Amino acid sequence: MKIIVIGVNHKTANVEVRERLAFNGEKLSEGIAGLRSLEGVNEVAVLSTCNRVELYACVDDTDAAVGRIKKFLSDFHSLEPESFEHSLYALSGTDAVRHILRVASSLDSMVLGEPQILGQLKDAFSFALKEKSSGILLNRLLKKAISTAKRTRTETKIAENAVSISFAAVELAKKIFNDLSGMSCMLLGAGEMAELAARHLVSSGIKEVMVANRTYETGCRLAEEFCGRPVKFEDFKTEMLFADIVICSTGAPTYVLNKDDMHAVMKHRKQKPVFIIDISVPRNIDPEINKLENVYLYDVDDLQEVVNTNMMERQKEADKASCIVEEEVGRFMKWISSLKAVPVILSLREKAEDIKNEEFIRLKNRLKNVSDEDMQAIEYMATAIINKMIHAPMVALKDDCEDRQELIALIKKLYGINGDNDDEE
Repeated sequence: MKIIVIGVNHKTANVEVRERLAFNGEKLSEGIAGLRSLEGVNEVAVLSTCNRVELYACVDDTDAAVGRIKKFLSDFHSLEPESFEHSLYALSGTDAVRHILRVASSLDSMVLGEPQILGQLKDAFSFALKEKSSGILLNRLLKKAISTAKRTRTETKIAENAVSISFAAVELAKKIFNDLSGMSCMLLGAGEMAELAARHLVSSGIKEVMVANRTYETGCRLAEEFCGRPVKFEDFKTEMLFADIVICSTGAPTYVLNKDDMHAVMKHRKQKPVFIIDISVPRNIDPEINKLENVYLYDVDDLQEVVNTNMMERQKEADKASCIVEEEVGRFMKWISSLKAVPVILSLREKAEDIKNEEFIRLKNRLKNVSDEDMQAIEYMATAIINKMIHAPMVALKDDCEDRQELIALIKKLYGINGDNDDEE
């Protein structure tokens, strides 16, 4: 059987195409059942995320299966082939195995090193097991993909260093305060990036979240999500006395906090350090504030610089992760290759057993006066002889060698073994 991958991702298809090809909810179960019913498709798993839709399959014939799967996608999603066919990629054999391992290790992700894809692949594998659509090959391959992803995260730093604005802000906060547990945070405005940064802070141990928004009702709803407390926007300068971290994203056309305001805040805080993140464009915090002692102000450009530096570091680690993937691809393909010898090994043992049984029965018919105990001893000796005779060829068949196919053909010829030519991956 051949292993194949057919799919689209964020690099080959826009979001509209990906949405149309997605397998969500009941569509996933129906889709897997439909794929399994295709002629020549023996095993199937489907990975469907916002950034990719990929079908992993074990098939009898690559070209025939790819054609049938393309038609299935067209019929199942009620799409004209021309609307998505140019975005599809189809990989087989070693290329397919390499792709799946790279996907699991987040080397093919929009954000290099992101952790979500591994969980999504695990879910896809679990669903295939539940639907009983995967078998020996895909089960082994997806387990290999998961273990490879874990290895890349353990042996490289591909998942370290913040590569989003919101997470970079949290990483900077950790450098300033070391330990965020027990700290308090104020959201000044309720922008999406500010909210996301606050979520990262809460997961890092922030004790309290205050939300000051021009629309008080919106601030109340957001504060409730964080189990925090809302603050009236006109009171935020007073409440800043209790905030160790301030994330600003108000959308105001001018500064909402100037140097004099912050000087008064610091005086009442007795110079206790404050970390301020101004995500607003245009900026809402006066840059002069950064000149005050124990005030650490970062804007979007500062954070983007951190992100760019971190992305370069991740890329260096990606090269190391790619080497790990290649190593694991090699191991998997060796295992695939070893499967080719299994039918021959079974046939060789079966032929030896048949010869032994045939000769033993013939001998037993001739030796009428031999006791059962002696016949058992003779049979034991015959079994020992054939085991020793076939031991060397069986060890050779199991050994990982470059000329395995030639060896299989030779043993078939020498021992008169007939059977299918198992030369497909």
